[in-house]
Amino acid sequence: MLRNLIVIFTLLLCACVTSDKNETKVTSVDNLDLLRYAGTWYEIGSFPMFFQRHCIANTQANYTLEPEGKIGVHNQCLTENGIDKADGVAEAVDGSNPARLRVSFFRPFWADYWILGLDSEYRWALVGNPDRHYLWLLSRSKKLPQDQLDSALEVARKQGFDLTKLHFTVQH
Repeated sequence: MLRNLIVIFTLLLCACVTSDKNETKVTSVDNLDLLRYAGTWYEIGSFPMFFQRHCIANTQANYTLEPEGKIGVHNQCLTENGIDKADGVAEAVDGSNPARLRVSFFRPFWADYWILGLDSEYRWALVGNPDRHYLWLLSRSKKLPQDQLDSALEVARKQGFDLTKLHFTVQH
């Protein structure tokens, strides 16, 4: 009986240790120039989020540099009833150069907002979080050329994101 319990415990322990099929660690870009990152970004695709459930098209974000190192966040999208807007604030996580941000739309609640991939010309950005629940592909234009789209998606793949969850956003 004790031997059976030990075998069961060992099997359960091994299952827990190896149950994470994706051992790739999520990392942010090495550096981010907030001045270049500020401005309007159009959502090309995302993992569907609860707070975006009414968005049907034209999702975009506008980032502004604020006093004391804060970043103003203004999101909007088209819904069946008009434009839905949300305003929040972001701040860099210490020591992240500042590619790891945390954002809040409802204080005191904060969420990770990491820049996972970034075009050298700041034409596209891939944003997510370390547990892979969030992913946004953003672009400075409403349509991302195929080669840039492929580059951004490759960054997500290499970091272990399940791209079958990615929904592309309609932009008019």
